[in-house]
Amino acid sequence: MNRNHAAGLLALSLALTSHLAFAHAGHDHGGKPEPAPVARQEKASVRFADVSLLDQNGMPVRLEKDLVGEHLVVMGFIYTSCTTVCPVVSSIMSKVQQQLGGRVGEEIRLVSISVDPQRDDSSRLLSYAKAFQHGPGWSWLTGSPYAISETLKGLGSFSADLTQHPPLILVGDGRTGHWTRYYGFTDPNVLIAEINRLGARRVHAKSTAIAGQEVQP
Repeated sequence: MNRNHAAGLLALSLALTSHLAFAHAGHDHGGKPEPAPVARQEKASVRFADVSLLDQNGMPVRLEKDLVGEHLVVMGFIYTSCTTVCPVVSSIMSKVQQQLGGRVGEEIRLVSISVDPQRDDSSRLLSYAKAFQHGPGWSWLTGSPYAISETLKGLGSFSADLTQHPPLILVGDGRTGHWTRYYGFTDPNVLIAEINRLGARRVHAKSTAIAGQEVQP
């Protein structure tokens, strides 16, 4: 993906985010425009498959051990040949990264997982990421079809039909296991508010634990 292509893709995604013009349908999501998917959310229980994945630099990683750990996490699901909804999801996460600034890469991690591992190798993800990523702390993952399908099943984002996977972003705390699924085109500020809420819960839990230790005889 050259510089002009990346710039064009980013411009497209920003326009789509503003107008929410397309539904998540068609192999390249280029079918007849329909109303945008309604944003909704639900509390989630997730399971991390113990499989090896590859990041955009071709490095093997395990999602739970190497990326999630005890971090606060924003996780999206895309594929690079998608030309409508997937760039919107990536653009939403890009805005989250920009607004959170230096916290990303430290206490916060961003993760995008390709649902099309047969075509999306690491180099293709690396090129795609250039249109959206601003700084460190954002991993783009692919892997074998088996590894990806097991990963998606555990995260509640698996669909046997590539064209039917829902627009979805997960936000959670790897330390406490509290996760929320956000379907549709979610306002980046909603995701940031959840990250901040989870961060505040950590501070409260820590201060409560310290206070408890101080009152012990």
